Amino acid sequence: MDTTINNYVFRALESYPYDLEEVIESLHYALSYDDKNTMALTLMGRVYAEKLYKYETAISYYKKALSESIYAFEVYPHYINVLLWNEDYKQVEDFIDFAITVKGADKSILYLKKAILYEKLKEYKKAVSFIKLSKEYTYNTDFMEEVKQHENRIKEKLPKKKKSKKRTLNKK
Repeated sequence: MDTTINNYVFRALESYPYDLEEVIESLHYALSYDDKNTMALTLMGRVYAEKLYKYETAISYYKKALSESIYAFEVYPHYINVLLWNEDYKQVEDFIDFAITVKGADKSILYLKKAILYEKLKEYKKAVSFIKLSKEYTYNTDFMEEVKQHENRIKEKLPKKKKSKKRTLNKK
């Protein structure tokens, strides 16, 4: 049975985001076998969030996946994204603070998401501090490049320091 479910989940993952009809069909089959499969619930949440813009429905899928297993790490970045898009900033902060304490969670991604949260709140200095933490926990060269891109974008938003003008006195 587990193999059948996994086959449907893999088919859905392989088809996402290019063949949404195949994704939905495969997810319905996977969830009909096991309505608690965290990977299928997460991908269904992504369809609702990223393609249908039905954030509340997506949030309910993510919450169901997390209620099945707090170690369903595949949920974390997508759940945070939809909370950010839905402007549920307090929930984002609370979830990230909790997720960072979960053994095995990717702290680099979580700190990057926290930086994005503070960027959205226009607290750019705090955002930069979380970018630094994200870099500290990054062990993947490709992801480090992504973090640096976010850092550059956020630093561009920092208020520019005004140059002090030197007064020259005309001596007579």
